[in-house]
Amino acid sequence: MTTIDEIRDNFALLDDWDDRYRYVIELGRTLDPMPEAEHSAANKVQGCASQVWLSRKLVRSGTGKPLLSYLGDSDAHIVRGLIAILLTLYSGRTPQEILSTDAIAVFDEFGFREHLTPQRSNGLRAMVERIRTDARETLAAAS
Repeated sequence: MTTIDEIRDNFALLDDWDDRYRYVIELGRTLDPMPEAEHSAANKVQGCASQVWLSRKLVRSGTGKPLLSYLGDSDAHIVRGLIAILLTLYSGRTPQEILSTDAIAVFDEFGFREHLTPQRSNGLRAMVERIRTDARETLAAAS
């Protein structure tokens, strides 16, 4: 899987936003396939103009810490790429790591604030909030 630092480095090499969008679409193609059964109402992210699904799985690390793993999918190519970047940041992380990671700041660093439509920006925030809510719920259940 690509790391966020590799994505950051690749973005720095691409000056043109058409090239950056193509790269984001390529990242979306690297997402693990989401089984059709996971395209459920429970996994659908509300607040996105496109169809977006995030499926979480709670696993335990070797030391017993809870880790949240995700599969994601969308019917829009660019959104699939945004999901790939989000999952690079969040999937396989502890709830504490998720809550301490500001994904919106990372997307702003990449320049998305100026280059996403307001609808896509709202959808991105909805996806981030969904994952952060999962992290908060996992912490609450553990205490």
